[in-house]
Amino acid sequence: MATEPPLAFYQSRVLLILIATELVERRTVALARALSLEEASARDLQLAFRQDKLTSRQLTKFYLYRIRRLNPLLRGVTEVNPDALRQADRADRERKAKPHGLLPVLHGIPILLKDNIATKDKMNTTAGSFALLGSVVPRDAGVVARLRSAGTVLLGKASLSEWAHYRFSGGHSGWCARSGQGKNPYNLSADPWGSSSGSAISVAANMGAVSLGTETDGSILGPSSSNSVVGVKPTVGLTSRSGVVPLAPRQDTVGPICRTVADAVNVLDVIVGFDPYDAEATREASKYIPRGGYNQFLKADGLRGKRLGIVRKLYYSRSGSQVAKAFESHLNTLRKQGAVLLDHLELANIDEIFYDSGEDAAMSAEFKLALNTYLQDLVISPVRSLTDVIEFNNKHKHVEKINEFGQDLFLTAQATNGIDEAVKSAWRNMDRLSRDGLEKLMKQNQLDALVTPRHLISQVLAIGGFPGINVPAGYDQEGVPFGICFGGLRGSEPTLIEIAYGFEQATKIRRPPSFMQGSR
Repeated sequence: MATEPPLAFYQSRVLLILIATELVERRTVALARALSLEEASARDLQLAFRQDKLTSRQLTKFYLYRIRRLNPLLRGVTEVNPDALRQADRADRERKAKPHGLLPVLHGIPILLKDNIATKDKMNTTAGSFALLGSVVPRDAGVVARLRSAGTVLLGKASLSEWAHYRFSGGHSGWCARSGQGKNPYNLSADPWGSSSGSAISVAANMGAVSLGTETDGSILGPSSSNSVVGVKPTVGLTSRSGVVPLAPRQDTVGPICRTVADAVNVLDVIVGFDPYDAEATREASKYIPRGGYNQFLKADGLRGKRLGIVRKLYYSRSGSQVAKAFESHLNTLRKQGAVLLDHLELANIDEIFYDSGEDAAMSAEFKLALNTYLQDLVISPVRSLTDVIEFNNKHKHVEKINEFGQDLFLTAQATNGIDEAVKSAWRNMDRLSRDGLEKLMKQNQLDALVTPRHLISQVLAIGGFPGINVPAGYDQEGVPFGICFGGLRGSEPTLIEIAYGFEQATKIRRPPSFMQGSR
């Protein structure tokens, strides 16, 4: 009869594992320093691949190491992909089998996905809530299918403000039940913004090469501004929303959050296009995709000749003095780079856009219908409707912190009764505000983009389905980042990319985070 090994046997095995892990981590750190993997762009990494200085497996191990070390503090990642290293190994084999230059720019590059973007694999898709833990999606999200085809390594899921910041009103950006409170890596006491907080936190802190976020109103542009990264909010429909836990389909969009404009554009090139599971929106927006893709618009002199509009009421009372001062300096930079600035413009009905557009009422009705449809389409799920989610939260108050944060937005949405005349009226009003506001302003002044500090234009862009790009623009007295946002009309991504890249190359403001404990 076999006897149980002595305790010393298990202790020695544990010790060997710890030693081996430490050796692997030391080698990972040494490689990262030798190749400057922190802050490396996708093209930097591809060059290292081609020169046989780096493998996708080594790169993936580096990011897994960073997540293991930093995520307990920053809470930017909900889970890592147990198959990430296997995907990296496959990428390495494919690289050896194909001549150099024939693989996509993102091939073998680890990417983090916001945890409302479905993956048909061992990872969960939960929108940050325990209510969806263990659910099984019917297929990859449309954008994920494209990323797999491009050979990316799906590194893991990024945290988010739970349910895309639509469970409760008020503050607490970056909080979700599964991962806790996300932290801004530049100032741990500062707001990381939401809802794509984890995507921005993680790439800012070099816990992933690139990432995807989603935006309904400010959820890509806001976190990107506050975490000193680049965020692209595409024209609604340019990227598929199939397989994404919805908020408001009229406004929902999926976009890149990365450290550089070039990386964001490389991701955008992969994820745009028609998807039969989001047919109406993607078919309509596909007409905007330029032949040859978006990479061709990465021009260092992209600001030359661009007509940029400044609406001071958009930010005059919404930015601190230091941000406003920095913004004035950036306006001079834009001029020096050849842009033509049209200052002191007026955006029609701006107060109505911010306070009485009908966006909230429409969003409540859309959310209930779209979420119910998403939940009913799941192969396996603990919840099948918004009613079920509300009941789950009430039953698990000790886990979901309902007593502290509540679920008032859920309850408001639950009280709606489909797309009634009030909702249709709200849609018509938002169409009118967009037509008489941004569209008219842009066309009358022949503008290429509107420019604001931070993401203060996000609501204007949201109600019209318009695109925007945030680029790092500075840091306040407490080290908290802020960005500059360029917004335009539907399909204007090529022009916005030229402007954003031109500004980035002229300023190169982004720096790695300090992880300091702020006074807020």
